Amino acid sequence: MKKWVVAVIVLIALMCGAFWGMADKDLRRLVLNMPTDINVLFWDTAQRDAVFRTMDWVPLLSKSRIIEAGDTPYPLPEGSPLELDTNVDAFMESQRAAALIIVQDGKVRLERYGLEFGPEGRWTSFSVAKSFTSTLVGAALKDGYIDSLEDKVSAYIPDLRGSAYDNVTIWQLLTMTSGVAWNEDYADPQSDVALFNAHKADSGVDVTVSYMRQLKAEASPGAKWVYKTGETNLIGVLVSSATGKPLADYLSEKVWKPFGMEQDASWLLGSTGHEVSGCCVQASTRDFARFGLFLLGGGMIDGESVLPDGWISQATSKQVDIDKPGQGYGYQWWTLDDGAFMAKGIFGQAIFIDPKRNLVIASNGNWPQASDRQGATHGEERLAFFRQVQQAVDRESEP
Repeated sequence: MKKWVVAVIVLIALMCGAFWGMADKDLRRLVLNMPTDINVLFWDTAQRDAVFRTMDWVPLLSKSRIIEAGDTPYPLPEGSPLELDTNVDAFMESQRAAALIIVQDGKVRLERYGLEFGPEGRWTSFSVAKSFTSTLVGAALKDGYIDSLEDKVSAYIPDLRGSAYDNVTIWQLLTMTSGVAWNEDYADPQSDVALFNAHKADSGVDVTVSYMRQLKAEASPGAKWVYKTGETNLIGVLVSSATGKPLADYLSEKVWKPFGMEQDASWLLGSTGHEVSGCCVQASTRDFARFGLFLLGGGMIDGESVLPDGWISQATSKQVDIDKPGQGYGYQWWTLDDGAFMAKGIFGQAIFIDPKRNLVIASNGNWPQASDRQGATHGEERLAFFRQVQQAVDRESEP
């Protein structure tokens, strides 16, 4: 890379660092490991370590929009340490974890950090953002911007008319049962998930809509579940179209400010200026945990839920089968048959919520591979750890 390019990058990083209050060590890490390719799926480990904590500063990536926090943070008091039958340090090392927070009965029972990350930093969410986006669908329903989940998607996104999405409902988008063909292989540079963000949009059309409307159906709407990040991006376009508000602003209005998130967050934008709603909310791990508490508490703000009656129960229970015993998929939430549910993102991001145990676990990291689909077992190991946390809580309640 030419020296003048490095100098410009350093200047931009310093300016952004001053704005966000980023530590000098993170600036140095970013400059030394600045990726030259926009596609995160094919960065090396050092690049991911640097950028996951600075995603909204990287010149190669698109701009971001601020999700403003309020003035009074939701309290996270310290509780007694949770006695776990596992070596937490070894677990975090194996996971390449940047952060792990366990909140039970509203108190922090465990909080650890790694990869030279800390509570003041903000880590990217990847697909954890999908669950934020689906929650905004619920808010838009409650506010009257969306009439029904049975409405056709094309009624809110006219540029989809005449495509395979013409007869797909909002419910089918939320549950990823549109029947439209899609390849989510993170290891394949020719997969849809690797290509769609770099797509050159048709003139005057949102980049996601431009890409998605060229896809073909492989099944009738509602007949087949296939995980599709691009469809969550469509949901974000739909919510913004219905509300007339950017997603970041709507999330700030409905959750981030009134619930009491401690730090401003940010949401990356696609090339045509819309939030990449299937990905890429940068927030502190404590605020990810607070989002779990928001759901755990029924979405209540000042004594009233910002979500429709029954929304959380529907969104976080199995709506479709995913061919994994004991698991399912709701409205952009991964569901477990014991009543717990999760938001999950590639490379190790998660929010685990267990209403029965009044439990929230937020974790961030940088796995060596994007997901267990590439033959790794980091996701299985993480779920096993979450189960051990559940067991530890159960032991405390035994007489």
